[in-house]
Amino acid sequence: MRAVDRDDADVIVVGAGPAGASAAHWCATAGLDVLVLEKSAFPRDKICGDGLTPRAVAELARMGVDTRAEDGWIRNDGLRVVAGGRSWELAWPELTTYPGYGLARSRMTLDHFLVQHAQASGAKLAERTKVTGPLTDERTGRVVGVHAQPLDARGRADGAPRTFRAPVVVAADGVSSRFATALGLTRRDDRPMGTAVRTYYRTEGTPRHADAFMESHLELWDGTPGQSNLLPGYGWIFALGDGTANVGLGSVASTPARQSAQGHDYRAMMKAWTANTPPEWGFTPENQIGPVRGAALPMGFNRSPMYRDGTVLVGDSAGMVSPFNGEGIAYALQAGRVAADAIAQARTRLTDDARERTLATYTDRMRADLGGYYTLGRWFVRLIEHPAVMRACVKYGLPQPVVMQFVLKLLSDCYEPRGGDWVDRVIAGLTKVVPNA
Repeated sequence: MRAVDRDDADVIVVGAGPAGASAAHWCATAGLDVLVLEKSAFPRDKICGDGLTPRAVAELARMGVDTRAEDGWIRNDGLRVVAGGRSWELAWPELTTYPGYGLARSRMTLDHFLVQHAQASGAKLAERTKVTGPLTDERTGRVVGVHAQPLDARGRADGAPRTFRAPVVVAADGVSSRFATALGLTRRDDRPMGTAVRTYYRTEGTPRHADAFMESHLELWDGTPGQSNLLPGYGWIFALGDGTANVGLGSVASTPARQSAQGHDYRAMMKAWTANTPPEWGFTPENQIGPVRGAALPMGFNRSPMYRDGTVLVGDSAGMVSPFNGEGIAYALQAGRVAADAIAQARTRLTDDARERTLATYTDRMRADLGGYYTLGRWFVRLIEHPAVMRACVKYGLPQPVVMQFVLKLLSDCYEPRGGDWVDRVIAGLTKVVPNA
């Protein structure tokens, strides 16, 4: 698709998180010349729960990523749900579409590992290169590259600004996506928004050291459980297999305005929750590694259109976090794959109009696969915003085995999209009858 000799690549990818690394890998595998621009230097941290559902594991398998334990990956067998003074261990379902296990790995090493995988596939990486805005064609307004600023180790400008050209730019620059914003692609106010905070604790010698289950606490109390105020959120504990655990909590609101109105002090919530965990877990200031850090979670396709005039939005830049569980990595990896396929197919078209129509199929495919699921997620968020509904679900719903089957498959997005058992068919049917997000 290289249109002129002065193009620096067939595809420029802005950002080297999971979405960017996936897009770069799949574009390079298709024979495209790929340039990835990342403002930081690896390894670098990202705020995340560090858990990977079976859906994300399936995407890693498609990429050919080796997830052996000796390379720093830890498997988990399912989800442990804690609520109402009880806990339930729910094994990941055995499906033909997804494997029966999840993974956990710190984003400090996960993102570096994935971008190295993309490099091994042929992509080029430029670190400490901050993209400052789009380069557009003066006549058509179409994006034909990016403006960028090299940075030094302290994040300061280091040398003259640069311009890189390519027929297609993949914006994988996260929740704020300054690249998309500069093009007038702003976030929607009718989509859910989440907030999460997390830190790490040393776990060697504690029961949390090598837990085979990802643990989710649906009730958070600011004092003695059951005898104090119920905090509006959920907590998680994910063992990382390296002597540490990722411990965090988050909440979600049906709109950004409702989230702002809540005015929660998430760090105070985190402190109250961990202070009330069993002493043998060791979630104490002495065992804490690093500060409590937070991030926004853009949900339900909250930025659109996902393709316009030479720019493809993937991952958090398009708001692809699930409203059900705050999971974003699986969808980021999927978006990179689908975007790359549309870009590679567009390269074979003979006219500008045909290329544009082919690139636009990326949006259609993502909506067809996830639009109904995200709509159900929006309705789910509206329900659990009411504490009385949440308490009723915990008290009367979770103890029912059938309800637990739905909870696991619906919240984790691990169900057979075609066939499967009756629970799979019900969920798949619901996603098809509701309007696409």
